[in-house]
Amino acid sequence: MAHSGKQDYSEAADGLRLAVVAARYNDDIIAMMLQGARQRWAELGGDPERLRIERVPGAFELPLAALKFARSGTVDAVVALGCVIRGDTAHFDFVAGECARGLQQVALDTGIPVSFGVLTTDTVVQAQERASPNEMNKGAEAIDSAVQMARLLRRV
Repeated sequence: MAHSGKQDYSEAADGLRLAVVAARYNDDIIAMMLQGARQRWAELGGDPERLRIERVPGAFELPLAALKFARSGTVDAVVALGCVIRGDTAHFDFVAGECARGLQQVALDTGIPVSFGVLTTDTVVQAQERASPNEMNKGAEAIDSAVQMARLLRRV
């Protein structure tokens, strides 16, 4: 998987515990993101037993699931994966905006990193490009972000 411009964080995930909360809506896109996330976790030396993956109905439900994990004391970071594709109504704006706001609030309120792996695209094709395991997989990028932030907070 190409990660151009990224530092090598080999073994960076060793000893960390992450939760991935992933939406079921747009499941074909999310499946590719989960594949990228699992692959990147392994590349970083993460123990598969310490990567917990749970599903929620859609992006709107991601903040509550992230909050429960962040407050649980069982994870070093949370990764939120979702996909909101613009349609003909304002629904996109409400779901995408509230999801982003809620996830940021979870991180600020709990001090646990929450990585934003929620695609907000205009088309299905754009979402597929961003989820492709062979290109710029945003699931993998979200794992990178979570690992880096968990390591930073351990150092501080």
